[in-house]
Amino acid sequence: MKILVTGANGFIGKNLCVALREQEKYEVLEVYSETSESVLLEYLSVADFIFHLAGINRPKDISEFKEGNENLTKFIVKALEKLDRKVPIVFSSSAQVNKANPYGESKLAAEKAIEMYADTTGALYYIFRFPNVFGKWCKPNYNSFVATFCNNILNGIEISIHDASAKVRLVYVDDVCESFLEILDGKSKPGLCKVPIEFISTVGEVANIISTFKSSRGTLITERVGDGLERALYATYLSYTPPEEFSYKIPSHEDPRGVFCEMLKTKDSGQFSFFTAHPGITRGEHYHHTKNEKFLVIRGKAVFKFENISTLERHELEVNGLNPEIVETIPGWSHSITNIGDEELIVMLWANEIFDHQRPDTISRELF
Repeated sequence: MKILVTGANGFIGKNLCVALREQEKYEVLEVYSETSESVLLEYLSVADFIFHLAGINRPKDISEFKEGNENLTKFIVKALEKLDRKVPIVFSSSAQVNKANPYGESKLAAEKAIEMYADTTGALYYIFRFPNVFGKWCKPNYNSFVATFCNNILNGIEISIHDASAKVRLVYVDDVCESFLEILDGKSKPGLCKVPIEFISTVGEVANIISTFKSSRGTLITERVGDGLERALYATYLSYTPPEEFSYKIPSHEDPRGVFCEMLKTKDSGQFSFFTAHPGITRGEHYHHTKNEKFLVIRGKAVFKFENISTLERHELEVNGLNPEIVETIPGWSHSITNIGDEELIVMLWANEIFDHQRPDTISRELF
């Protein structure tokens, strides 16, 4: 199936072309502003589906709105009519079509041209009136305040907010691409369409969320970035990271027993660490009243010893890095871990709470 994408080197276009090629069943015909009219006509003569994403939103001259939005669309649909082809079209419109400004008017005129083409040929059409779209590869200081905020905050550049309480509607580019792919799979109705996942926020809230990402490398405390708006904003923020900042140092505490490093902390789901132990070294020898820890031996061989601090019941077990096994600490049981192998022991550790020096819940106690 041949898919024609106009504006293929634009923000949404780049993301869509990558998504289409990941399917391994589409041939993508990319059209740019530099693409010649003859090449465009050739593509229109063979395309099975069109994503018309090209457009002008920040012109040097106001007349470019009509040329880049309305006239280009009319050229495409008239060419299809002359070729006697009824190719389905997805059109990237704007929420501003209902506003009396040159940009909105040019997008509305393009919509009408597509609707007339559909009426004439019987072709299916899908129009998305996008609010603010954000995500990776969006150009800062252009048409998305999210891109500008992410780029500036990450790089220590001051951001400007005129009205922090101003409400904004946002859609994430990955969700846009998923909606496009669903159309190709026949899962969407033609006509006026919406991306099903839309975020409602304020300019100030978006700025505050992005600002918290900046400090996480220093505090090691991550925000709740696994879902929703925070997840999408975090991915967008990271996409502006220059290669020389792809890594960062974390504190390492070394003593005669080995090394201990905290890697990542969460606000309400504990923290991740790792430690090493030289052959014959014992670590731990303490108990907790409430805290839970999960150990995973990555390399080496160890014996875990446990003793109930009330009943004095004892238990021990051996684990090694060749057979991954989680060992849990249980409240009220003292525990230790000893390297019984010939190589350095490396252990990953998760604790269900961030270590609090004021209330450590870690009481020393030697084991048998």
